[in-house]
Amino acid sequence: MISINNISVAFGGIFLFKDISFVINKKARIGLTGKNGAGKSTLLKILYGFQEADSGTLSIPSGTSLGYLPQQMVYPIGKTVINEALTAFNSIIDTQNEIELLSLSLSERTDYHSEEYLKIIERIDQLNHFLILNGGNTFLADTEKTLKGLGFSQSDFERNVTEFSGGWRMRIELAKILLRKPDVLLLDEPTNHLDIESIEWLEQYLITYEGALLMISHDRTFLDNITKQTIEIANGKIYDYKTSYSRFEQLRKERIEQQTATYLNQQKFIEDTEKFIERFRYKASKAVQVQSRIKQLEKFEQIEIDETDNSDLGFRFPEAPRSGDIVVDIENMTKKFTEKIILRDIWLTIERGKKIAFVGKNGEGKTTLIRIITGEIPYTGKVKLGHLVKIGYYAQNQEKELDNNKTVYEILDEIAVGDVRLKIRDILGNFLFKGEEIDKKVSVLSGGERSRLALAKLMLEPYNLLILDEPTNHLDMKSKDVLKKALQQFNGTLLVVSHDRNFLDGLVDEIYEFTNQTINKHDGNIMQFMQKKRLENLKLIEKKEKSDDNFVKENTISENKAIFLQRKEIDKDIRKLTKELQSTESEIEKLESYISESEQVLQSGKIISDHEFYNKFENAKNELNNKMFLWENLTEQISELNEKKDSVK
Repeated sequence: MISINNISVAFGGIFLFKDISFVINKKARIGLTGKNGAGKSTLLKILYGFQEADSGTLSIPSGTSLGYLPQQMVYPIGKTVINEALTAFNSIIDTQNEIELLSLSLSERTDYHSEEYLKIIERIDQLNHFLILNGGNTFLADTEKTLKGLGFSQSDFERNVTEFSGGWRMRIELAKILLRKPDVLLLDEPTNHLDIESIEWLEQYLITYEGALLMISHDRTFLDNITKQTIEIANGKIYDYKTSYSRFEQLRKERIEQQTATYLNQQKFIEDTEKFIERFRYKASKAVQVQSRIKQLEKFEQIEIDETDNSDLGFRFPEAPRSGDIVVDIENMTKKFTEKIILRDIWLTIERGKKIAFVGKNGEGKTTLIRIITGEIPYTGKVKLGHLVKIGYYAQNQEKELDNNKTVYEILDEIAVGDVRLKIRDILGNFLFKGEEIDKKVSVLSGGERSRLALAKLMLEPYNLLILDEPTNHLDMKSKDVLKKALQQFNGTLLVVSHDRNFLDGLVDEIYEFTNQTINKHDGNIMQFMQKKRLENLKLIEKKEKSDDNFVKENTISENKAIFLQRKEIDKDIRKLTKELQSTESEIEKLESYISESEQVLQSGKIISDHEFYNKFENAKNELNNKMFLWENLTEQISELNEKKDSVK
């Protein structure tokens, strides 16, 4: 579909990449990888047309549509969430408006056989055909479904986009791109601001996406579940592997080993040849052979080993001072912002040595609880730190709070005391700041470098409670792996907020899920938790209405009567809504059948002069949209009632 031919880009005379070529085929699923600064984001910008290459050609077939999600963007203002998302369908909305105006014009005319009248009918036919091909009947339902999949609730739809953080506005932009359904998606770190549930939704969406996909991501699980091809940018070249990311890592390791072996053999050959030349340079009997060897070396193309990052964060957090058995004790804690309750009646005890993940949708209170524990914000109830607890805290976006006017070294030097000041260079070296890099101004650091510097600050003194809020944002794969290893070795207590499933897997032994103003504890690892959540969702979907007799059998005789009556009342509501849902489904089926038959008439090319036909056709489509909304609302209400019924125990 898209052909990249001998593209080169250089900055300051140094090539970012040189003469690279590859093809993006239809339905391709490509992960673009390489160390930070290798040129991944630059390549996406070139493909989308935001930047030009210094040389080479880019071949994109006429009519091919592209959707591009950059890491940083200018967000729109002034519209509600739903209206901003619907701008993805401006062409459909404009078409509907034109049809409405033309239909009104027809209803006011009586010259049924005039040439102008027939032209209007022909134009309406063309516009209707456009709507049929471009989802004109379902775009409202598609928009709501996509926004909900990306974490927005129904109540968010009418809120102004300016009320949301940059991360949430990024979701709106992502929704617009997905709704346009371009032929090729170019996504630069699409999971950076998504929670685990939204990541899983996006994952399933991209797996079944009709078009092609080229994306950059540092989420190994996300890449493995979606991509079937991995393109690495390294040392200005690319390596194209028809495989997933994890398999690519294995193949890359083998490639480097082969290159290294070949390189060493070549160096041995060069060394032996140079010794021969030096030994027999002045012997006439060997002159021909010497000249032959000299020419051989001159023409010799030396093998290069692809640059590998053999550096290692290689750090361990300082030994944790012993704290009391109870590290955090929370009783009857509630937190409100104005009148909105974020957390209600929380009872929670965190024991020494536990490694705990806070998970849940954004906005459910994960960061709020962390800020309460660290004493940043007020609350009602009781939150008590245990005996001798000392907190080391990495805040979400903390790297943005670093002083841009200071150097990397000065950031640590200003807070280091005692003997630790003698270890600043070693600590920075562990975080990949070596040599002249420690004299860099913070203002010129990349997002990943800022994150590493903020984490390095935690190394300056020993803590027994580490609280890390999204520590892996902006870290590359290697940095995340090394940080994970260090946290596994940490002998204190850990609270971590993260949406990275691979990072959490094997790191935490308890999951605290934040949902509906409360917190549910789950023992086990993140993969077990995710599997449990999938099964619970499946049960909600597959759950069927049960008779009162069966309901009684499922409850023990000792069950509280009030609970029994409450669940029975919920069952009654479910039955009522289910009956209405079935009736709605029947009406939808009839409307879809009528619309399908009408579309066949429109596509036949037959000229229809009866404007009543078009009125009925348009009314049927509007009615179908209304019924689809009703169907979705009924389905959501039934699901919520089932959840409510399950919670009554």
